[in-house]
Amino acid sequence: MTETDALDLLRYAVWTVLVASSPGVVAAMVIGLIIAVFQALTQIQEVTLTFVPKIVGVFAAVMFAAYFMGASIASLSELTFSRIETGF
Repeated sequence: MTETDALDLLRYAVWTVLVASSPGVVAAMVIGLIIAVFQALTQIQEVTLTFVPKIVGVFAAVMFAAYFMGASIASLSELTFSRIETGF
């Protein structure tokens, strides 16, 4: 395995992490924005108000996107193992 192959594999791994984690992060950002607007409009500054909806939203997003996340991680694993077996 050359340096180019290693950097290509690293780039693909970082991209896979970004893509696989995006459903949970996007759900948390959208729910956080909605709750922040609600708190600003009603002037309710309860700290615990943000935790439960975010946890439920992130869990739901991960459950709906689990197949997609698993497929992208499996694709990275297949690429990694194929590079290892051709490297020897």
